[in-house]
Amino acid sequence: MSGSSSALTGTAEFAAQIAAELSESVRGIDPLQAEAFAEALDGAANVFTAGAGRSGMMGKALAMRLMHAGCSAHVVGETSTPGIGPGDLLVIASGSGETRTLVPIAEKARELGASVAVVTLNPDSTLARLASLVVRLPGASKSRQDDDYATIQPMGSLFEQTLLLLCDASVLRLMQRRELDTHRMYGKHANLE
Repeated sequence: MSGSSSALTGTAEFAAQIAAELSESVRGIDPLQAEAFAEALDGAANVFTAGAGRSGMMGKALAMRLMHAGCSAHVVGETSTPGIGPGDLLVIASGSGETRTLVPIAEKARELGASVAVVTLNPDSTLARLASLVVRLPGASKSRQDDDYATIQPMGSLFEQTLLLLCDASVLRLMQRRELDTHRMYGKHANLE
């Protein structure tokens, strides 16, 4: 029993360190970029999210909360996702900004007249250059080469967590703008569970 107690203590300490890293990371988000992102979400006819791996999962979480807020929100690649066009917003999450599978998606969205928002560590990346709106998140890249941001976490974990916090904060801002509360949003929660 004492062995499991020390393991739990270590886990709790890691959780506290991660929370401290996130607190620092969130303070590094440009408030103007964050506000522009929330405004773009609020003003889009339809929001589409795209990302690879865990970044893609954070995009799915954003689409879900936007749907709860009454927005038309979709995840790229799902069978029920409609076409994109003018007035729509594609949100791409990519720490590197160079994810090869996402570049053609951004190019196609632009060709079809949609706006593209990219959330990334790298504002000079290929995806950022294709975007009409860029939100740069602080954090460490997966490879850690030439990073000056310290984290105890592996690969892109800090980026992905900060991304989720940005998305959740943007939904709160949208709720504020639309005078929504959690009780009204719960009416759109899945009920076949």
